[in-house]
Amino acid sequence: MIEDFIARYTKEYDFYSQGGRLAAQILEANLEAAGVRSIVTSRAKSIVRLQEKCRQREQKRGGYRSVNDIFEDIVDLAGVRVALYFPAERDQVDGMITRLFHLVDPKKEFPDPEKTRQDKRFSGYSAVHYRIQLKEQDLSEPERRYAAARIEVQVASVLMHAWAEVEHDLVYKPLAGELSEEEYAILDQLNGLVMAGEISLERLQKSGESRVAVTDRKIANHYDLAAHLLGRAEATTGRPISDSGLGRVDLLFDLLVELKIDTPGQLAPYIDALDGNVELRPLAEQIIDALLAEDDSRYAVYSTIRARQRSAFFGVDPENEDIYRQVGLFMTRWIELEVLIRQLASRNGIDRPIPVNARLLKGILPLDGDILAEYDRLRRMRNNVVHGIETPPAADLAEAARRLAVITAEINRRDDGPDPAA
Repeated sequence: MIEDFIARYTKEYDFYSQGGRLAAQILEANLEAAGVRSIVTSRAKSIVRLQEKCRQREQKRGGYRSVNDIFEDIVDLAGVRVALYFPAERDQVDGMITRLFHLVDPKKEFPDPEKTRQDKRFSGYSAVHYRIQLKEQDLSEPERRYAAARIEVQVASVLMHAWAEVEHDLVYKPLAGELSEEEYAILDQLNGLVMAGEISLERLQKSGESRVAVTDRKIANHYDLAAHLLGRAEATTGRPISDSGLGRVDLLFDLLVELKIDTPGQLAPYIDALDGNVELRPLAEQIIDALLAEDDSRYAVYSTIRARQRSAFFGVDPENEDIYRQVGLFMTRWIELEVLIRQLASRNGIDRPIPVNARLLKGILPLDGDILAEYDRLRRMRNNVVHGIETPPAADLAEAARRLAVITAEINRRDDGPDPAA
């Protein structure tokens, strides 16, 4: 049965290798954009090692009933490793994995107290493992078959991954017999050194955050910006960063540089403005929206930055003239409405950068619930267009532009009061 399983896996090896590679690419791109320093690698299980593992697990289980039973038992045929420079960013990676992939099973955290040797002074392997599948909507048509692949993602520090590799090969795959007590003690000592190294990495991260937080020092790159946001935003919002994620910190950094708002002191008002925002959207998006809300001319600056990032204008293919034209009309109507609301907010004593949401709108003018609900729907469409999540069809954009004009007219009418001739 194991031979049949290995024969089938050998034929499907490229399938698992490619599935792991796609998952690694998605994770690496998102970690890089969010300013999380890491090394991301992928692999399909070695055929030789897999055969050894099947023999070991067969003895432990008392035998397999079918080839499919073996496939269900071996969870890491496709694997991805995320080696973090800073262990404290594990929670942020956790939120990212939850958003980007389908979780097949609950995550598994190590160390496992039941499997820890009693004579060890230190806790051993410290990591989080996930069993995930790719989302079909994130794959091109030829790649969608890889959504069926189950992939194990291992997240740990760079130091812990290195120690675990040594321990795994020596303890679980010994080539020269059982290790001696002295060898186990040395591995335990190395584990202690690795744990001390992780503490040093956490201190290094905190030191970097303190360096970046100097009020008048320019933020050097999007990694430093991410460190600053991690240090400030969670205390401001009162919510774990992993709930919403940092998002495209690289785009935010480029925008801040273009606008010359690139010191912690200049950025502070926009981070403070996150306090009343109950939306679970990436923090970078929320700050970008606050910057755009201050001055509608910044939309053009942001679109240029997006183009430099090899994205088309507001996430639209320029060759599709109809969609391109409808996006332009939709954004024109949205900016007109945004400017109007900002003027009304200023008259009501709200002068700080703000997200233009239905709650704010309701506080400015007594609008009907149906109008507020429609406004929220159109605002979600605006977020998709601006931040490139997806581009609605041209017909939907045209109808949305028409409804924005209607809402703008209704707000103007309510602001002016009832018509005396009515």
